[in-house]
Amino acid sequence: MMQGFAGRVAIVTGSGQGIGEAIARRLASGGAYVVLNDVMAERVERAAAEIQEAGHQASYHVSDIATGEGADHLVEHAMNTYGRLDILVNNAGIAKDRYLAKMTDEEWDSVIRVNLSAQFLTCRAAARIMIDRKYGRIINIASRAWLGGPGQANYSASKGGVVSLTRTLALELGKFQITANAVAPGLIDTPLFRNLQPEVQERLAKTVPVQRVGTPEEVADAVAFFADDGAGYLNGQLLYVCGGRSVGSY
Repeated sequence: MMQGFAGRVAIVTGSGQGIGEAIARRLASGGAYVVLNDVMAERVERAAAEIQEAGHQASYHVSDIATGEGADHLVEHAMNTYGRLDILVNNAGIAKDRYLAKMTDEEWDSVIRVNLSAQFLTCRAAARIMIDRKYGRIINIASRAWLGGPGQANYSASKGGVVSLTRTLALELGKFQITANAVAPGLIDTPLFRNLQPEVQERLAKTVPVQRVGTPEEVADAVAFFADDGAGYLNGQLLYVCGGRSVGSY
């Protein structure tokens, strides 16, 4: 597949840094008009400006997509700015790890809200546009952690929900030529990973069969694969980008 997006309009949530920013850059470099979204205005404004400085098309919208109003306004921004919406990438997410017996209600609720409810809300808002146009590419960012992880009851449950949501979207929306797929990153070199102690980073990297952590750009390439026009027969799939960590009991 050529992975060219000329004339396509894409929304990428949580794109003020890390994986989301890399996805926005990847789609924009392929010719897409990209709408970046984040709750941190400074981050997303900078990211959009840098994409524009590189000669690509980008705008940004600051909103809390974990509310129906915020998700609707984001899609409205794309429509008002570019007049169409072709690609939705749901990347926004947070982690608040803690072992079950000590996890608070807030730590559970906030992670489910941002990681799962927000994806439902943006998918709902985008689908209403895509159904009318009889075209769409929805790519949801899950995580290898949906398989389960100590101290991640909230995070693993939210990402498992993303996988199930994606499969259901594929069944409901396929007849409108809208595909829904998910990408499940493993250990990726993001600001969150870099905040770990060096010895922890090294120990975790050794648990990956390829003996390194991944890059945001490698996740972005997987997203671009699903977003391409030629991916119309790929629907309801989950693609791991984890160096093989999902294969065994790592």
